[in-house]
Amino acid sequence: MLIRDAEPADLPAILAIHNDAVLHSTAIWSIHPVDLANRAAVLAERRQKGHAFLVAVEGDALMGYASFGDFRPHDGFFRTVEHSIYVHADHRRKGVARALLPPLMAAATAAGKHVMIGGIDATNAGSVALHEAFGFQTVGLLPQVGFKFGRPLDLLFMQKILGSEAEPAFSG
Repeated sequence: MLIRDAEPADLPAILAIHNDAVLHSTAIWSIHPVDLANRAAVLAERRQKGHAFLVAVEGDALMGYASFGDFRPHDGFFRTVEHSIYVHADHRRKGVARALLPPLMAAATAAGKHVMIGGIDATNAGSVALHEAFGFQTVGLLPQVGFKFGRPLDLLFMQKILGSEAEPAFSG
């Protein structure tokens, strides 16, 4: 398995993974699939801001992707990012997310980020276990803030402190 930066040619596979998560899981709390222009805009925005967008590939198969973006829009959060990892249905439970998370954390650290946040459906035991394995700690639970598939969803926040506590100059 190769982990590399996403390229525009990866967007159709990224779109398929994203929309599958929208339609069939609580990994994304949206009910509306997006189009290719949406995924292209997200990739462009992440690149423009110096945020990582990685893919896991094996041969011709794009097995999953991971990225991080701004946690909140306010200046005081410029060292905190929220990340996402999505794996193609055919490649789940094969170590793809486990392979994507360390280079994603390394990219955030290299970009001067101090904290990485994961917002997870509280019932997603696999995602919780993955994050715990990499040193993320549960820092909050927001009961019933989401709703999908006819039921309320609890949002679990997990975080990892990545790097130095020294405050760099604001880069925004």
